[in-house]
Amino acid sequence: MTAERDLDILVIGELNPDVIVSDPDPVPAFGEVERLVGSIHLTVGSSSAIFACGAARLGLNVAFFGVVGDDAFGRFVLEALRGRGIDVSTVLVDPRLPTGASVILTSGRDRAILTALGTIAAMDVDLVPAALLARARHLHSGCFYMQETSRSRLPAFFASARARGITTSFDTNWDPTGAWDGGVRDMLRASDVFFPNAAEARLISGVADVEEAARALARIGAEGRTDGGPVIAVKLGAEGALACSAGGPVIRVQALPADPVDTTGAGDSFNAGFLRAWLDGADLAGSLRYGAVCGALSTRALGGVDAQPTRDEVAAALTSNTGAATDGTD
Repeated sequence: MTAERDLDILVIGELNPDVIVSDPDPVPAFGEVERLVGSIHLTVGSSSAIFACGAARLGLNVAFFGVVGDDAFGRFVLEALRGRGIDVSTVLVDPRLPTGASVILTSGRDRAILTALGTIAAMDVDLVPAALLARARHLHSGCFYMQETSRSRLPAFFASARARGITTSFDTNWDPTGAWDGGVRDMLRASDVFFPNAAEARLISGVADVEEAARALARIGAEGRTDGGPVIAVKLGAEGALACSAGGPVIRVQALPADPVDTTGAGDSFNAGFLRAWLDGADLAGSLRYGAVCGALSTRALGGVDAQPTRDEVAAALTSNTGAATDGTD
C-alpha cells in the first residue's frame, strides 16, 4: 500500500440498523394479536455497512461514506462502525431525513425484510470527498437498487475510479421494483467484481441456469474492455459459490458446513472475505473459498456482524475443510 493509498477499501452506500425478530415461526398474526417470539435484536444493518464491518474484522483498513439522520438510529450505526475500526469521519448527518431501518423476520433458515428508506437512498456520489477517494485501493458499493439519489451516476463514478487505478466491486441486493435493470449493465462495464446471489444473477441476466447466467453477465461486463471484464462471483448459499470472467471457466467451491442461527448478511460477509483474498493476490478459487468460509461463519449469531470471523478463524476453518474447487468442465 502506498502512503497516499492508506485505505484498503472505501465503501460508499447505505447505512441503517436492523431490528431482527428471531423465532422458529416469526410471522406476525394480524387482528391485534400479540405473539411471543424468541428474541428481538438491534444491530448493524445494510449491505454496505455489514460488508464494511466484515472487511474491517478481516484486518482491512476501511472507510465509509454515506448518510444518516440526526436521530438515535443514526447515532447507533455510526458508533457501531466506529467501534469496529471503520473511519466514518466523512459520513453526512442529514437532519431533514430519518435514518432508514429494516425489520427482519428470521427463522434461521429463511427471512423476510421490511425496510423504510429514510436516508438509505440519500447517498450522493457527487459528494464523496476527492481526497478520500484518492486514499483508496479499492471502491465497493452495496445495495445498488436502493441508491435512488446516485444510481444513474454510479457507473461513471466507478469508471473514473478505475481510470485512476482503483479496483471496484458492487452488489445489487434485491430489486424491490422487480425491474432488474436500473443501470446494472453499465455498472458491470465499470467494475472489477460483481457479487450477485443465484436468484439475482438469474433475474438480472434473464437466464435460468446459474452458470450460464454468470457467463452472460461476464460477457456484458466485458463489452468494450480489453482487460477481460469483471469477475462475476455468485453466492449459492448451502451450495457454495461460483465465479467466472468472460472467456474463462466457471469455478465452483463447496460451502463450509454450517448450522445457521441467522443468515442475515452472510452474502455481505462472503463479499468481504472474497475481496480480502482477492486484494491479497489469491486466485479465483482461493478467493471463493475464503469468501464462502466468511459467509458461513457469519451465520453463527443473530444479525450480520456479531459473528463475522477474524483471519485466524478463517485460516482454521480452511485448514479443517479443504473442499476442492472445480472448473465446471467435469
